[in-house]
Amino acid sequence: MDSTHPRLQALMAGATARAGTTPGALGLVYPCDALALDAARRIQDSGMARPVLIGPGFAIAAAADAAQIEVRDFELIDSGKAAPDAALRACALARGGDVRALMKGSLHTDELMAAVVNKEAGLRGSSRISHAFVFDLPRYHKLLALADCVVNIAPDLKTKKDILGNALGLLQALGIVQPKVGIVAAVEVVNPSIPATLDAQALVDLARAGAWPGAIVEGPFGFDNAFSKEAARIKKIASQVAGDADLFIMPDLNAGNMLYKSFNYVGGGDCAGLVLGARVPIVLTSRADSLQSRMASVALAVLAGAPG
Repeated sequence: MDSTHPRLQALMAGATARAGTTPGALGLVYPCDALALDAARRIQDSGMARPVLIGPGFAIAAAADAAQIEVRDFELIDSGKAAPDAALRACALARGGDVRALMKGSLHTDELMAAVVNKEAGLRGSSRISHAFVFDLPRYHKLLALADCVVNIAPDLKTKKDILGNALGLLQALGIVQPKVGIVAAVEVVNPSIPATLDAQALVDLARAGAWPGAIVEGPFGFDNAFSKEAARIKKIASQVAGDADLFIMPDLNAGNMLYKSFNYVGGGDCAGLVLGARVPIVLTSRADSLQSRMASVALAVLAGAPG
């Protein structure tokens, strides 16, 4: 496991401590390839959670044989042949409290998320579903969250309110009592020609009116002065958030996704990610994710979920 990202390692240690001697059930949805089953084995060995394999038993068994993994070491819930069937069964288990979180196996993301957002059988909560990454960056002094880089393509103000609220709930579950939030746009001044700056101003006004007790929300920021106290000083921006943010709210998915990949591929970072706003935390994985990222995402789900 990569030791160059100690804050992610601390997340995993915290999740293991939270799990104690009775780790909660994590529904691994359609784990029908070696990568998914290797993840199940590593999660079980870590003690953070107890993987429950949800999908077609014959396909899971064949993948386990190919990966030289003993499928009898896990609870297996046979859901039928198709990936969407596994996703719907996983959502039913989550609704019933039989699993505390879900993790994507070898099915497509849209197959899992279609079941999650299903109005009758899914896991919709009271807010819009969103996603947040939590980064360990070599050139930043603490964990830094980024939302939304995955789910909401062109969020309006109402959606950004939910994105911000969901991400704040995650940070507070991680023990950050007074999260500092920077609303990021192309520029640090309100410009009617750049709608993201108007949204930033509105979010700041809502925070001042008490929408998110305990949080400090400022913006708009350009990325440079959100990330760097020195850049903010040079531009004469007085701020409690600049250079010390716990969370950046991005203007749209294009900007968020490019920054997320830049953090990892250019900045040397690594991250954990989680779908928020559903009834249980959901881990979406990619084949390009590092092993550390996959395991840290499970840790995030454990820490974000209800204790006990």
